[in-house]
Amino acid sequence: MYWVVTCFMKLCMLCMLLMITMDTTEAQKQLKVGFYKTTCPAAEQIVRDTVNKSVTANPGMAAGILRLYFHDCFVRGCDASLLLKTVPGSETESEQDAGANAGTLRGFEIIDQTKAQIEAACPNTVSCADILAFAARDSTTIVGGFSYAIPSGRRDGTISNIDDVELPSPDSDLNTLKNTFVAKGLSVGDMVALSGAHSIGRAGCNSVTSRLHFFNGDQTDPSLDPTYAAALKKKCPKSGKSGTTNLDPVSANRLDNQYYLNVKQHKVLFSSDQTLLDSKLTATLVTKYSSNLTAWRNDFAAAMIRLGSLDVLTGNNGEIRNKCGVRN
Repeated sequence: MYWVVTCFMKLCMLCMLLMITMDTTEAQKQLKVGFYKTTCPAAEQIVRDTVNKSVTANPGMAAGILRLYFHDCFVRGCDASLLLKTVPGSETESEQDAGANAGTLRGFEIIDQTKAQIEAACPNTVSCADILAFAARDSTTIVGGFSYAIPSGRRDGTISNIDDVELPSPDSDLNTLKNTFVAKGLSVGDMVALSGAHSIGRAGCNSVTSRLHFFNGDQTDPSLDPTYAAALKKKCPKSGKSGTTNLDPVSANRLDNQYYLNVKQHKVLFSSDQTLLDSKLTATLVTKYSSNLTAWRNDFAAAMIRLGSLDVLTGNNGEIRNKCGVRN
């Protein structure tokens, strides 16, 4: 009898998983390139112009926008839930207030400016989720020199809960990273390709202090290149944790494959980056991308598209927000 009940429960769980997968697949199928071709033909150009102006003035904003895209899609799917602010007096804080996000995210104003312009041209038509996906693509073009066609048709979510935020940390080991990405429907290859985004942007000294000063008691992580570690210690001394440093010490404002060379040379800030050498598969990809810029660009673009298809809301689900920071 126990065996029968157990099998029945497993069968029910399998059916539920299949239903969820079918629903997700159907939603993804509703995304398409040129979704706003007739309803708001100027949408993508408005995003492109706004992002180009902002990132040209401050190249660091490209990293900020890519981080917004990743942190949004990795939590509840690509529904712009990250863009929702905590409602004053609410018992629930938004995703923005989670430890991984609070005080470190940037680029919201670019999305808000773009949304305002699009609303003026095409009211109640283009979602904040799609604007963010377009902005990430256009940021890639500006600082990386390559582009890709991103399907659109997403709608905006109405829930943003701090408790839903579970993101890989800078000190994650390889198994944790693999499990996190696979659980989201992404491959290990996607994980390695997307990690290349760490060739731009900056990080707080507090995220690397443990590797520099407190590894195994009070030592420096031996996986760090000694010369690189010495340079980092000058920027991030033991007594100060509030400074910032470039993720890529070579080409900080260029989205390229230098990151993979840095990994091979043990010159990356996070142990979660260095751990890509800890398996044959990931190490092979690191070597491949370090010597083949075109291969990395192609795989990065494909991974960004797959990332943008995670758990999307389409059709009559969700809403088209009038302002990205608040629900309608």
